[in-house]
Amino acid sequence: MLRIGLTGGIGAGKSTVSATFADCGAVIVDGDVISREVVQPGTEGLAALVDHFGRDILAPDGALNRPALAAKAFVDEHQRARLNAIVHPLVARRRAELVAAVAEDEVVVEDIPLLVESGMAPLFPLVVVVHASAEVRLRRLTGRRGMAEADARARIAAQATEDQRRRVADVWLDNSGTEGQIVEAARELWSRRIRPFAHNLANGRTADDPRRPVPPDPSWPEQAERIRARLATTCGHRARRIDHVGSTAVLGLDARDIIDMQITVAGLSDADDLAADLLRAGYPRLDQITADITLDGGNVQWHKRFHGSSDPGRPTHVHIRVDGSPNQRFALLFVDWLNANPGVRADYLTLKRGGADPQSWLREAYGRAWAWAESVGWSPDQVS
Repeated sequence: MLRIGLTGGIGAGKSTVSATFADCGAVIVDGDVISREVVQPGTEGLAALVDHFGRDILAPDGALNRPALAAKAFVDEHQRARLNAIVHPLVARRRAELVAAVAEDEVVVEDIPLLVESGMAPLFPLVVVVHASAEVRLRRLTGRRGMAEADARARIAAQATEDQRRRVADVWLDNSGTEGQIVEAARELWSRRIRPFAHNLANGRTADDPRRPVPPDPSWPEQAERIRARLATTCGHRARRIDHVGSTAVLGLDARDIIDMQITVAGLSDADDLAADLLRAGYPRLDQITADITLDGGNVQWHKRFHGSSDPGRPTHVHIRVDGSPNQRFALLFVDWLNANPGVRADYLTLKRGGADPQSWLREAYGRAWAWAESVGWSPDQVS
């Protein structure tokens, strides 16, 4: 099952994207629908709201008067937090029930208005954010929905900022144009990325890796941070640390567009325990890796477990290595060594372009890197 988190500010057009995904075959779990369901008359949710906000939030027929609740809940941060504390756990419980009932070969799109605010983004293998400027959203809310301008502004201000949404977005859908344009964009996303992602994941396959280096992308560190948060949520206490390693972690270096992440564990049994969880997160396991490399006059075994991403839109390698092992420490050192030595970066780029023998270069680089580490007092604990 591929789970996708879909979010966007009020009035951004998230419902249009959700409906388009449904037409494409997704199972939609709608947070707005659930949030209404859990506060229907007779529910524990409505009773809790009345206890806190008073009976004047009820309509004459006993149902929730949502504008009356909004007028009380959005007056300050404390009242909004209390509303969320009542409703969010009930919504989460009902959402989990709905997702558990979905077949394993389906794509589930979880439409969650407050996905960013609730810190839920790392729970999903893919996060899609629908965006429109605050001015566009205000016009939609006051025009199409007939919302009072003050209420619309208060709701927009109460939600995540554009920067906060960008930090968690694997996909950014701009809905400043027409409805037809956003529908077309959502359909293209489905066909080019979501459907292949789901197919790869269902078959335990990874997406194809790019073969040639490209100029450095300034967004690589930000993308790596999103992946790190996802892996940290997946691994929990089993990961001692998670780091962005490899070529895309080196500043200003041409590289294949692959994000390499290293998960450090206490032992390879912990790595094996992570396999099923990483698969659900979008990272199937490939063959376990044991490489015997002659370094410093002897054989050093570079044991690890290796996973890759099923997402064709974000090629990713996940290396799981044992804390303190030669390959775990060298992966951390290598990035710092290259960042600190422009001449070495140039040599490494020549290697990546096929201009040197990898094994010979690595044997020499291993010694040079550790000599540098000793000269500067490098420690893996210095790596951020």
